[in-house]
Amino acid sequence: MMKMRTRRALALAGSAVALSVALTGCSAINGILGGGAGDADRDEETGQVTESSNIDIFALKLGDCKMASASGLIEDADVVPCDQPHDEEVYYEITMKDGEFSEEDVDTASQECIGDAYTSFIGVAYDDSALEVYPITPTQDTWDQLNDRVVQCVVTDPAGQTTGSLKGAAR
Repeated sequence: MMKMRTRRALALAGSAVALSVALTGCSAINGILGGGAGDADRDEETGQVTESSNIDIFALKLGDCKMASASGLIEDADVVPCDQPHDEEVYYEITMKDGEFSEEDVDTASQECIGDAYTSFIGVAYDDSALEVYPITPTQDTWDQLNDRVVQCVVTDPAGQTTGSLKGAAR
């Protein structure tokens, strides 16, 4: 089985819809359980990425800037320093409570991405913003086998790449 997190689409009216695009092959398990991409070079004090690299999806951290990835299941991420042109930024994380995996609970938690966390980070409410958001979420497999409880909120500008953080962009 593949061990990947899921990229979801957020619906404005409520529930998130899981994208069901599957990747072919099972090479992903090697990257997650063994000699895979690992993590990026990071500044020791700030934790910010200092050099572009391909990292394991589980090494993606709050504040990371990255290039767009295909929709569906995600096994790795191409991160870059935020002062370089990039497509996406991880701006918020939600750690879910232990218990049985539930798509409904993951969808509910994902809604936080377009709530107060978004308004605080961007500077305007999601409904008034030109920017787009999607969450990276646990799957049944990552929940059960890797104790994956983190929902990461990712912001992107549909107009194209940005340079620097979108924090306070107010658009």
